Amino acid sequence: MKTQYNLPCNIAQTLNIIGDKWSLLILHRIFMGCETYKDIQNGLEGIATNLLSERLKTMEADGLIIKELYQTHPPRYKYILTEMGLDLVDVFNSLMLWGQKHLDKCYKEVVHKDCGGSIEHRYYCTCCNKDVGIDELKVIDPVEINE
Repeated sequence: MKTQYNLPCNIAQTLNIIGDKWSLLILHRIFMGCETYKDIQNGLEGIATNLLSERLKTMEADGLIIKELYQTHPPRYKYILTEMGLDLVDVFNSLMLWGQKHLDKCYKEVVHKDCGGSIEHRYYCTCCNKDVGIDELKVIDPVEINE
């Protein structure tokens, strides 16, 4: 059984779902189009087969992926991200952008598909319809709102 954070914090509760070793890398492989067990495993040198199987089962139980039978004899499955799993694209890109900025050796870059230009992360307020700076962000506790 995996260790669970018992903190009233979105980061801690999200890590309870995707914070295990290999989990984000497995999900990213699926996002990049590697849907079969073998394709996922081939891109993750060093992952044990039993660990990959366990992670896929956990991710399915957590609602991040679904498995779909694509061959009956022998039974073989492909793994597909659910809407919840697809919502992690911002996490993948944020981690890659952080790496572009801070790693000594950059392995991948996030660029504009059409022109190859650099991408930057921005925050947008749907109420004001404008970009907001990081110094304009505030994290609130829903309990504070109800008091």
